[in-house]
Amino acid sequence: MNNPTLATVANMKSPRTGNPVANQFIITQKGGIMGNFIKREIFQSYKSIIVVITVWPDETITELDKNYWDYSVTTGRYRNQFLEETRKETEAKIKSGEYKLVDLN
Repeated sequence: MNNPTLATVANMKSPRTGNPVANQFIITQKGGIMGNFIKREIFQSYKSIIVVITVWPDETITELDKNYWDYSVTTGRYRNQFLEETRKETEAKIKSGEYKLVDLN
């Protein structure tokens, strides 16, 4: 019997060239034995987890690392790409409570 892949790791792609970008990763986990969630996507920049989006049956929770979510221009560029929004939009969602700042590292 084949075991399903429970997690995958992929480099983010440059929006300009489409080439993989070093040190910028998207980790995708499927639920099942790893938890009751449906899917979890993690954006990691270098060795730091920046964003975790967890899709549950009845809600989606987005968490950003309170120390690293806006660490550098490069982290910000790829965080924006991952979330498909601008820094200003992210800040508004943090302020409204839609996104939570937590310690992911």
